[in-house]
Amino acid sequence: MSKHVVILGAGFAGLELAARLSDSLPGEVQVTLIDQSDTFLFGYSKLDITFGNAEADDLRLRYRDLAKPGVAFRQECVTSIEPESRYVETDSASYDADILVVALGADYDPDATPGFREGGLEYYSVPGAERLRDALPSFEGGRVVIAVLGDVYKCPPAPFEGAFLLHDHLVRRGLRDRSEIRVMGPMDAPVPIAKEVTEALLGGMAERDIEFTGRTLVTRLDVDRKVAEFADGDGVEYDLFIGIPRHRVPAVVEESGLAVDGWVPVNTTNLATRFPDVYALGDVAAAKTAKAGVFAEGAARAVADDIIGKLRGTGPGAPFDGAGNCYIEFGAGRVGKVEANFLGGPKPTGKLVGPSRELAEEKAAFGSSRRERWFAG
Repeated sequence: MSKHVVILGAGFAGLELAARLSDSLPGEVQVTLIDQSDTFLFGYSKLDITFGNAEADDLRLRYRDLAKPGVAFRQECVTSIEPESRYVETDSASYDADILVVALGADYDPDATPGFREGGLEYYSVPGAERLRDALPSFEGGRVVIAVLGDVYKCPPAPFEGAFLLHDHLVRRGLRDRSEIRVMGPMDAPVPIAKEVTEALLGGMAERDIEFTGRTLVTRLDVDRKVAEFADGDGVEYDLFIGIPRHRVPAVVEESGLAVDGWVPVNTTNLATRFPDVYALGDVAAAKTAKAGVFAEGAARAVADDIIGKLRGTGPGAPFDGAGNCYIEFGAGRVGKVEANFLGGPKPTGKLVGPSRELAEEKAAFGSSRRERWFAG
């Protein structure tokens, strides 16, 4: 009798896992893939939306087009998770799982920074990217503050990508000479695990007269005075405030008892939780890697191997090594690639390749290959 695998969340992790189980265990598993959205969109595409290079509807991949054998997609909102019994309720159905996989990602919490919802903009969500796109034409110069508002956030290079592309945007509009761009956040360096990547980002910012300030946390926006206030009581005036909102585990995961200290603890070798036959992967998990799609994809490969080993009695597969390549927009059509490894050695490492125009083509091919693997039959 086939096993029922229920996957909550159809992002990088959920899509990769569903595809691998479909390909590797035909007829041996039935996969139910649940997501509240009807479409998938690559996170890096939000920068294209922000700067008017593409419309969101042209970038969306529709889950109704999923054609993997043995995979059933359900557009539903998860309302309850009982990890002890692997029982899930949604807004329209309930599911009993033999194997339960939680890959619901991270939610944004703009209200954790008072004043941010009223006085700030962001590009981490599609609606946020569209609002920022619509606001940029009315910006006529001044100080732009791009601030990371929490210690944990998705895609660590994204604040700096935004700064580089904003620089290009202001140059095209003839506004760069009367504009100031400042990037700040609580981290010590742009990419703390990788000195080479940090130096490249700092060098790119210096070339463009973009200022970086680390160990600085914006805790409140005074919207009337247009001042971003810091945890130490100081602050900075702004004309345009762009924030990377605080991240948190989805409420349904927190209510389930899966999360501890904010995220779901897992065995980093196979992403198993403390509950039997329950896995957590991607941004929802405390897996000791950056929160980014490529690492969620790698975690899905490890979970797939673990499930295959269990069902076929072949033992565990290779442990999750936390390795992956992240692409960074450096502006002017040039893209860099960070080759990172979080778990494969005594400490995390990261090496930068590029930037170059050739890597921009490689980044496009990366997206095309995932579309083909996840959505084709």
